[in-house]
Amino acid sequence: MDLRGIRYFVQIAELGSITRAAQHLRVAQPALSRHVHALEEELGVALLVRLPRGVRLTTAGRQLLDHCQRILRELGRAQDELRSGRTAAQGRVILGVSPTTGPLLLPGVVERMRRQCPQISLKVVDGFSNQLYDWLQAGRADVAVLTNPVSSRTVKMTPLISEPIVVFARAQARGMPRFLTAAELARTPVISTEAIRLIADEQLQRQRSRVRVEAEIDAVEAIRRLVLRGTGMALMPVSTFHDDVIAGALTATPVADANIHRILALGLQAERRPSAAIDEVAQIMTAEVRALAEHGVFSLPQSARAGAPNAPQRKNTRKQERQEA
Repeated sequence: MDLRGIRYFVQIAELGSITRAAQHLRVAQPALSRHVHALEEELGVALLVRLPRGVRLTTAGRQLLDHCQRILRELGRAQDELRSGRTAAQGRVILGVSPTTGPLLLPGVVERMRRQCPQISLKVVDGFSNQLYDWLQAGRADVAVLTNPVSSRTVKMTPLISEPIVVFARAQARGMPRFLTAAELARTPVISTEAIRLIADEQLQRQRSRVRVEAEIDAVEAIRRLVLRGTGMALMPVSTFHDDVIAGALTATPVADANIHRILALGLQAERRPSAAIDEVAQIMTAEVRALAEHGVFSLPQSARAGAPNAPQRKNTRKQERQEA
């Protein structure tokens, strides 16, 4: 098993074809086949099943692919670290974000990276917090934004921000109070993601209550469109639809007697020192969260709470009616 053979095997496995891998690598197809055969002979297992069109990995092949991909990632990181010692931060960094944090953070992060460290190549992977946690441990992500993470010896956590989880409704919806109690929330059908529902249920245990979920949808944009149409209400972190609240399209109602919230933290592998590029991306992520917090993105807009926008207008109208009478 030499490095060239590992690269050849990974390319074949990822493309699903020896022919396509040969074209991509600009290596003769018989040479690639010999390398795979030599690997199989050395390991004593079959790695590929030859099909009429392409190849399929065996169980042993999938196991080897995981190890080989990890070897190549670590080699790339070693090269990045050595280069970063004599030049500006550069290399490839894999950043993990969730469906709620990605749209919020990435525009500012990419702009900051373009200005501060254009030599760094960023790859973004999207997943829920438990997936991102596993990817960090497996080396499939270099840095990730995690939600309510548990303490771990293998992942270093740096808290970023805490924000409330609120009930969103269409602004024209009638009968929405300025706040809900935990008991009222339990009677209110809401739409949410599985991850946010689990966080809310865990934090509502003290009130011996739980969320009444009308629909559990792990597509955040679909939830937003449903609420904007007035099809339902959503239980989500306040930053998720913050712009829609500011625009007056949605209202955000907090739960007054229960501290339902999520904590965002930056996760890094604890077992290895981050490269200069990874450290640069981590600092940019932290700075972007801080900037958004200063703009109130993680806080409930006081003037846009449920019932607030129309309250002064109704008061003035009644005063005018009395004057006209």
